[in-house]
Formats: sequence, structure tokens, C-alpha cells
Amino acid sequence: MHWVYLLIAIVAEVIATSALKASAEFTRLAPSIVVVAGYLTAFYFLSLTLRTLPVAIVYAMWSGIGIALIALVGWLFLKQSLDAAALAGIGLIVAGVLVLNIFSKSVSH
Repeated sequence: MHWVYLLIAIVAEVIATSALKASAEFTRLAPSIVVVAGYLTAFYFLSLTLRTLPVAIVYAMWSGIGIALIALVGWLFLKQSLDAAALAGIGLIVAGVLVLNIFSKSVSH
């Protein structure tokens, strides 16, 4: 279940972060509620994940996958451009997450 919890935490964080701009510095109620609820959900499920996986591994995966997904959301929905350097950097982050999952003995499978 810890992988499901981590996935929920990542998706909730991506939703919350995506709503930050729409919250207009927390002056718009509905997007602000999405931000707060999303981060509360993300941190709750992140804490459940930490019952069985080491914090360094969980945080690396949570932040790395979150970065890649937020970049994708920015590109698809916010019409933000990603140049070659940005894509290469995101690719390296994803590669790092894959290395952790495939080769690290710190991750329980």
C-alpha cells in the first residue's frame, strides 16, 4: 500500500501546486481551498508512506516525480514553454528516480 499512498501524495501535491496560480495569492476562495486541501492530502499520504520507506527515498521520489508532472501540467495547460535544457534537467530527475527504484537497496519492493 505504501506505493499507492505515495502516488496519492504525488497527485495531490501536483493538483495543489497547479492551483496556486489560480488562487491569486490566496485571494480567490475556490482555488485556495484546492491548494490547502491538496497539500493536506499530500502530506497526510506522504506520512503514511514513511511508515515503511526511508524519508530520503520517499522525498526524492515525491519531489522528483512531482517536478516532472508539474512541468507537464505547465506545458499542457498553462502554455509554458520547456526548452532543451529544461527537458534535459527533467529527464535527469526522472532518471534519478528510476535509479533509486531499480538499483537502490534502500527501497523495499
